[in-house]
Amino acid sequence: MQNIFKKTQEKPPHEVVEELLRAPHVRIERIVSNGQASPENFWYDQNESEWVAVLEGKAAIGYENGDEVELSAGDAIAIPAHTRHRVLWTDSTQRTVWLAVFYQ
Repeated sequence: MQNIFKKTQEKPPHEVVEELLRAPHVRIERIVSNGQASPENFWYDQNESEWVAVLEGKAAIGYENGDEVELSAGDAIAIPAHTRHRVLWTDSTQRTVWLAVFYQ
């Protein structure tokens, strides 16, 4: 049994990524952030599409074209494969729990 909201070490120095499920065309991860962001000038450029939801906390995603989207608990977005994006910020006052579904 898995619990999406289980506690992690208090303020770990890095994001905690847990793979919850893997199948031939889908992968589901739980990600817990504590103020982390993507490194400067780093872009995700994934072979898979991604649907990501913020279950707890807040964050912002930036796209190479300059668009930005802020996410709060309950918000979800779909990111098509090879759409260059990065995490601009995550809440530094509380943890941010993401559910990420990668699919082909």
